[in-house]
Amino acid sequence: MRTLTIGKNDAGQRLDKYLSKRFKTMPKSLMYKYLRTKYIKVNGKKAQPDVFLNEGDVLTLYIRDEFFEEKKSYDFLKAGKDLSIIYEDENILLLDKKVGVIAHQDSRYDSDTLNLRVLRYLYEKGEYDPEKENSFTPALCNRIDRNTGGIVIAAKNAEALRIINEKIRGREIKKTYLCAVKGKPSKDHAIMTAYLSKNESTNTVSVFDKPREDTKEIITEYTVLDSSPALSLCEVLLHTGRTHQIRAHMAHIGHPLLGDEKYGDRKLNARYQMKRQALYSYKLKFAFTTPSGSLEYLNGRTYAVDRVWFAENKHLNIR
Repeated sequence: MRTLTIGKNDAGQRLDKYLSKRFKTMPKSLMYKYLRTKYIKVNGKKAQPDVFLNEGDVLTLYIRDEFFEEKKSYDFLKAGKDLSIIYEDENILLLDKKVGVIAHQDSRYDSDTLNLRVLRYLYEKGEYDPEKENSFTPALCNRIDRNTGGIVIAAKNAEALRIINEKIRGREIKKTYLCAVKGKPSKDHAIMTAYLSKNESTNTVSVFDKPREDTKEIITEYTVLDSSPALSLCEVLLHTGRTHQIRAHMAHIGHPLLGDEKYGDRKLNARYQMKRQALYSYKLKFAFTTPSGSLEYLNGRTYAVDRVWFAENKHLNIR
């Protein structure tokens, strides 16, 4: 028999969800059997799988020792140490993800990704100890493609992760992008509406002026900041967040992103020897309109990247 006490980061979730995270090798069918037969109790009593856990709850477990066995060597210690930190407090990290860095591990990239670097950083600072966390792991809250750079939010605790995820879903965190595009748009500022269709098999999108059966509305706002005869530097604010929205929408109006191999002008890209799109999520504003709990102090704050590689590239001769 063993006991586990629910800490702050494990509270607020269903019992079965917690058990699945804590005991990854335990089959779900066996987990539910343990609950039915009272081999797993909460505060000394039989508990239903969907009961929500509170901080301080004590789980009593009469289960096989093998499910408690954990690896003592951590994969994240193999990750690199390089992190560009824009802002940090006890709840969150704001990171400047560089172009070429993978945000999350997958089947191809599993040893050095941004999320693993964050875990290593917090572990070596003494702010994250896997031995003391039963089910929570610090996590990235938003994704940025490998070939795009910009600000990524990392949550250090479960409450911060929940709140930030809610704010992202509610579009209460505003992300502003910089991009270099071909030519100069006819208007220095515009809020554009169009309709986007995604092809899952090719991972590409198409943009149309009028809605079709398989399209979703997109709204993209841009402002021309500077321009040369061949290129313009634009600031872009997304009012909707669709796959490849900026790249495809700007290409649709005749001003594709420099370096974009999917939607861009290959001759222009070759001329400037650009093999990655000139796009950067360079500014972030916390614009909460609903209660934000322990993160209320962030409301109204804006953070930005100091330098964007293509905006100051003399070779591009934009500004």
